[in-house]
Amino acid sequence: MRKAISKVGAAFGTAALVASAGLALSQATSNAEPAGHQIRYTVTSTAPTGLDLYYLYAQPADKAAYNKDPNAFLKREEVNLEPGVPWVFETTLADPQWAIVTVSGAAHAMTGAPNPHCEIYVDNQLVLQQDGETGAACQLSRW
Repeated sequence: MRKAISKVGAAFGTAALVASAGLALSQATSNAEPAGHQIRYTVTSTAPTGLDLYYLYAQPADKAAYNKDPNAFLKREEVNLEPGVPWVFETTLADPQWAIVTVSGAAHAMTGAPNPHCEIYVDNQLVLQQDGETGAACQLSRW
C-alpha cells in the first residue's frame, strides 16, 4: 500500500511540475515583444504606365550601415501598372520609421501623366500617403 501511495504522489508531483512549467512558458511567450511591425507599401496609378519603384525591404542596424551599402536594404523594381490594380509589397521592420517607397514615371503623349499614389501601412494602419503627377515619395522619419 505504501508503494502505491508513493507512486501516486510521485505521479501527481510530476504532473504538477509539468503543468506549472507549461504555465510559466505560456506567460513568457505571451509577454514577449513582437518580432517587428508589419509594413505594407502600396502603389497605384490613374493611367496605364511603367513606373520605377525603390523601397526598403530590410532594416539596417543604423544609418551608417545603410550609407555603407544601401543596396543591401533597398530594392528597385520596374513595374507596369493598370488603373485599379495596385502594386503591393509587405515586409517586417523592427522600427517602422525606416519605411520608404518612392515612385517615378514619365508622362506619355498617349496616356498622359501616370499620377502615381503611394501608401505606407504599419500594422494594417495607413500612416502616410502621397500623390504626384509623375512621382511620389512616401517615407517616414528616418529619412
